[in-house]
Amino acid sequence: MTAAVMFQGTGSNVGKSTIVAGLARLLARRGMKVVPFKPQNMSNNAAVTVDGGEIGRAQALQARAAGVPSSVHMNPVLLKPESEIGAQVIVQGRRFGTMRAREYGSRKAELLPLVLESYRRLAAEADIVLVEGAGSPAEINLRAGDIANMGFAEAVGLPVILVGDIDRGGVIASLVGTRAVLPRADRDRIAGYMINRMRGDVSLFDAGLTAITGATGWPSLGVVPWFPEAGKLPAEDILDLGRTRPDGKGCIIAVPLLPRIANFDDLDPLAQEPGVELVLVKPGEPIPVADLVLLPGSKSTIADLAFLRTEGWDIDIRAHHRRGGRVVGLCGGYQMLGRSIADPDGIEGTAGTVEGLGLLAIDTVLGDDKTTTAFSGHEAASGLAVSGYEIHLGRSDGVDRQRPWLIGPGGGEGAVSPDGHVRGSYVHGLFAADAFRRDFLASIGAAPSELDYEAEVDAVLDRLADHLEAHLDIGLILKIAATAR
Repeated sequence: MTAAVMFQGTGSNVGKSTIVAGLARLLARRGMKVVPFKPQNMSNNAAVTVDGGEIGRAQALQARAAGVPSSVHMNPVLLKPESEIGAQVIVQGRRFGTMRAREYGSRKAELLPLVLESYRRLAAEADIVLVEGAGSPAEINLRAGDIANMGFAEAVGLPVILVGDIDRGGVIASLVGTRAVLPRADRDRIAGYMINRMRGDVSLFDAGLTAITGATGWPSLGVVPWFPEAGKLPAEDILDLGRTRPDGKGCIIAVPLLPRIANFDDLDPLAQEPGVELVLVKPGEPIPVADLVLLPGSKSTIADLAFLRTEGWDIDIRAHHRRGGRVVGLCGGYQMLGRSIADPDGIEGTAGTVEGLGLLAIDTVLGDDKTTTAFSGHEAASGLAVSGYEIHLGRSDGVDRQRPWLIGPGGGEGAVSPDGHVRGSYVHGLFAADAFRRDFLASIGAAPSELDYEAEVDAVLDRLADHLEAHLDIGLILKIAATAR
């Protein structure tokens, strides 16, 4: 029987994804065939899998940590929010439809068989499956039809380890309170707990562990000290990237924080560059004087373009361009840079056409045909290799497409303005290519760097594995996983 254990949190963003990634690397180094799994994720930061579909970027990182190819079955249900009340639903890597929250809640039961199918396919070829929950099992109002936490654990027969985040405060209450609100069957499924993100002397929380264990009956699996290098791993939440270098000595790249920002992993390598000051421009703030303005991907391009105008960022971008500043648009940001975006079928809302920023001579037509594919090619001007992936609806064409930014297997990709100061592409992830990134940053005045981005990600995963091995009871975790039915 394949060993398996599910990590659930006392709330969102308690560090479950990082814990699973670190354990995946740790157990893989011990020679185990490890597979990550998350039945339901909600994120606009997706990755294209080896089998050509979409999963949450956290599960792609966990697969990398485990040393196995990513698969659509590692995250069979992915919710990509398009508004406050609705999301695009991706099932086993493919677009299933767009649903409001109430409709999705009523249809979760029909998705459970597909989730179970994906899990069983992975478990059949694994020594151990590390399952990550979503949100918190304490959200008992969502328990009926649940496929993300205890509902899935019950369906598969999984033991659960509860993760609490001490850095946000109230960790004793959150753990004990979770036990208090859970129905007995769910409560009995929890086999232990761990404390994450402890700053300072770990021994200072010994009395806290005694209190939690006394109130819950659950054994402690350990206290994980704060791991600052987690910020060097690909971020699932855009706010995890949020930092600037106040000394002002770096090359400034300004990124407007769009409400429906998507696939912002493009920013991860740039954030690690010592000569770059990545400035995430929040609503209500003007775009500062910068060396580059980068418009990121968007889950709802037309709505985010309207928001950009509401904030007055379109005026800032045009002023930046008039001063000779560089502008890059990726995916949805690329579409915004064009002359127009047409949505004849109302894919993103009301059917119609809106005016773009007009910085590239291209026009975009949105359609229901979604592109999800890997990309491998080179920059047209320099010949430097790039690779990445595409996830988008729509096609763009116009005279600036005659000056493609990239060259791929199918020919030219993206567009460049006549003066070379504005460029855009549908390809995500291209800045992970070290030689290309260095050349590009040099062109906007950044100091040279020897950052080997991909090697650094793997080195951080190794150090994370070492960190968890030093502070968690790995033997007990494996014993718990062995009890899975």
